[in-house]
Formats: sequence, C-alpha cells, structure tokens
Amino acid sequence: GVGVAPFRSFIEHRGALGSTGKNWLFFGDQHYLYDFLYQLEWQDHLKSGALSKLDVAFSRDQPEKVYVQDRIIANAKEVYAWLEEGAHFYVCGDATRMAHDVHEALISVVEFEGGVSREAAEAYVENLKKTKRYQRDVY
Repeated sequence: GVGVAPFRSFIEHRGALGSTGKNWLFFGDQHYLYDFLYQLEWQDHLKSGALSKLDVAFSRDQPEKVYVQDRIIANAKEVYAWLEEGAHFYVCGDATRMAHDVHEALISVVEFEGGVSREAAEAYVENLKKTKRYQRDVY
C-alpha cells in the first residue's frame, strides 16, 4: 500500500540487516488514538535502533491543525543538515495535499537553512529528484 506501509518495510528490512545509518520518519494522520498506524512497532524500532527518529503530526487532535510539513519546517535546520550529508527523502501518501505541501516545505527548508533564493532552492530540490535522493510514491 501507499502511505506509511513502504516505510514500515524499509525499517523492518534495516532492522533485519542490522543497518546502523540514520533514518527519520515523519508520520501524519488525523487522530492519534485511531490513526497512529504501527505505533508499537515504531516504538520498538526506536528502541532497537532500526529507526533513529520519529516525528508525528495529528491534524485533528487540537484546535490548531498540525501536519507533516509543519514538523519538517519545525526541524528545518536538522532536515537541511541531513540533506547536506546525503540523506534520501521519500514521500508516500496523498498526492494532492500532503505530498504537495511537503514538497513546498522541503523547498522552504533549503531556501531558509541554505540561505539561497527560492529559485536556487527549487533547483536544489530538482537535483535531489534527478539523483534519486527525493522520490515520491503518491496517489
């Protein structure tokens, strides 16, 4: 499936191989209690080291909506540092809203943390795509 399922497979595979490189999952849905898919597995993967970091966003649990792109922006400095270190950036899920907004957030991260123009940030993100470091599986 598209959504968080591909990331579940990535992380389980990393755990099986004993991979030690950094990884970071941003997970978002509407409600923590009903929609936090694989919550216990993510926690186990954090404990085992198969997952390095987990940031969550639940848009309907509080008056002010919080989305994945908000978490990316809130962690802009570290996200940009990871990109500069060669990180790959994968997006899975809704194409029309989430993926579009995450794409815009990624450009903003590069623009502000990289201290470059909007056009240069767009070119940076486009280069990530060309080099297969930014991939999307969206519906």
